[in-house]
Amino acid sequence: MAGDRYNTSMQSFQTFYQNGLRFSCVRCSACCRYESGCVFLSDDDLTLLIKTLKLPRHEVESLYCTWIPSGTVDCLSLKEKPNFDCIFWDDGCSIYESRPLQCRTFPFWDSILADADAWERSAKDCPGMGQGSLYAFDEIKRLVEQGNARTLIQRKRDTRRALW
Repeated sequence: MAGDRYNTSMQSFQTFYQNGLRFSCVRCSACCRYESGCVFLSDDDLTLLIKTLKLPRHEVESLYCTWIPSGTVDCLSLKEKPNFDCIFWDDGCSIYESRPLQCRTFPFWDSILADADAWERSAKDCPGMGQGSLYAFDEIKRLVEQGNARTLIQRKRDTRRALW
């Protein structure tokens, strides 16, 4: 039955990290480089960047951010370099202490915690996963909820077409 599969799936999801997971960022930058990805920003993230960079909002947005289409809106994200490195990667994260929440909560994202296989796939690229500090189930849950609860900076997309 479909309901049984759902319950079994949820049970394995919960038991996969019920005893916690080990992680310690070794600052290898594997999560910041080589592959395209979006680091979406909240107002808190942007405010922290503004303070760290000591630049006005419009300059931070124009120099370091881009708008990414998402449904009927655009979301503010950090730019990438042409080789897909994060805009702030320069022989390491140049804003590590002020990095956005999305970066701070890695690898405790829904997509990585979907199941043990997803965790293991991500761990192949991240030497800090499976090592270091033990994050208890409740701490992992708190980090996931914190990441999911943030409000991203969005703007309505202009869907009007130019008439020639």
